[in-house]
Amino acid sequence: MEKIKSLADLKKMQENLRAKIELREKSNDPDTRIQVKVAMATCGIASGAKEVMETFIEEFTKRNIDAVVTQTGCMGYCYAEPTVEVTKPGAEPITFGYVDVKKASRIIDKYIINNELVDGIIPVNYQSIDKN
Repeated sequence: MEKIKSLADLKKMQENLRAKIELREKSNDPDTRIQVKVAMATCGIASGAKEVMETFIEEFTKRNIDAVVTQTGCMGYCYAEPTVEVTKPGAEPITFGYVDVKKASRIIDKYIINNELVDGIIPVNYQSIDKN
C-alpha cells in the first residue's frame, strides 16, 4: 500500500478506488456491456487471478472502456488457471486460459477492441458460467 504524504495523494487514491467501485457496480445492466469474469477459486488465486483481475479493471478505467469486471468461482479448468470468460454484447462467451497480466492486455487490445482472437481459448462446453 502506498504511503499517503499529502492531500493530493489521498485524493488520487480516493479517485482510483471510486473508479474501481464504479466499474464493478455497472453490473446492473450487464448485457449492454462487455463482461469479464475472472475465476477466483483457490487454484485461480494461487495462479495469479487477483493480479489479472486488477489489470482488467485498471486498463478498462484507463482506456475508458465500458465493461463489467466480476469474479466467479471455479470454471472447471484448473489446469489452465488463471481463466477468464469474456462476453461481448450480442456474442457468445469465450473463455481464455493461462491468462497473466500481459495476456490480459492482449485480450483487451486484440479481442475486445479489434475482434481478433487471442491464443489460449478453452473449448466452450457451456453457454455461460451462470448456466452450467
